[in-house]
Amino acid sequence: MSQDLSRDLDPRDPHSINADLHCHSFYSDGTLAPAVLVQRAKANGVELMALTDHDELGGLAEAAEAAADLGIRFVPGVEVSVSWGGETLHIVGLGVDPDSPELVAGLAGVRSGRDARAREIGEQLAAVGHAGAYEGAAAMAGNAGLVSRTHFARWLVERGACDDVRSVFLKYLVPGRPGYVPHHWSRLSEAVNWIRAAGGVAVLAHPARYRVGELALTTMLEEFRTVGGTAIEVASGSHTRDQVRRFARIAAAEGFEASRGSDFHSPIESHADLGYAPVLPDSVVPVWHRW
Repeated sequence: MSQDLSRDLDPRDPHSINADLHCHSFYSDGTLAPAVLVQRAKANGVELMALTDHDELGGLAEAAEAAADLGIRFVPGVEVSVSWGGETLHIVGLGVDPDSPELVAGLAGVRSGRDARAREIGEQLAAVGHAGAYEGAAAMAGNAGLVSRTHFARWLVERGACDDVRSVFLKYLVPGRPGYVPHHWSRLSEAVNWIRAAGGVAVLAHPARYRVGELALTTMLEEFRTVGGTAIEVASGSHTRDQVRRFARIAAAEGFEASRGSDFHSPIESHADLGYAPVLPDSVVPVWHRW
């Protein structure tokens, strides 16, 4: 699957385009099929979108076909899990070639440890009274190779252990709580190299969500730029207005382009619906200017 992303450039100020370059289908931890996701984006007025499933490229062909049918400009993407300084970072790759051997092999390696981790999470939850957690979470996953904490959270809600997914992560699946199993993902340099080898642009996703201080953030951004990172997700569905302004200032000062994405997973779970992330400030260069 390939596309000419440079044709038919929009003559308007690129800041005015309703671009959503971060969302998930049931190929990772979203709840909607790729085509249904695109239909929802169209209904919400999205003009340019990327599907960015976690460590997975399987939904891109379906999403691209649906976008072409509905007249939405489509950018093939992915979100790569990275271990950095005790945090799990997410690096979005935009404009990637899903047939890139380097990217395909790299993502396969990231996914390889997921099942063992999921089984250990299930064992921990069973030990505190939630027998059958692994099987229940696996049944909720559209992709059997990508059973995530979100799938366990949904199963715990369905079981009645918590009222909603957000409350699950206050009681389970996080450090110091039952069901937390640390995992080593890719290195930052590896993730960016795979994205660049696939012809893509590397974007640091939702930077306000990382539990790091100012010094660590500065170090993270310096390393990200050094290994080839291009953009920061300034406008995320989980960012407040103050956080958008903060990361817009950082992007402008440090020479990063800016991205925008809802990080949509589910109609009932996500902070923002498709197309409803905050608007990028005029002070930044939208990453989608290249498309």
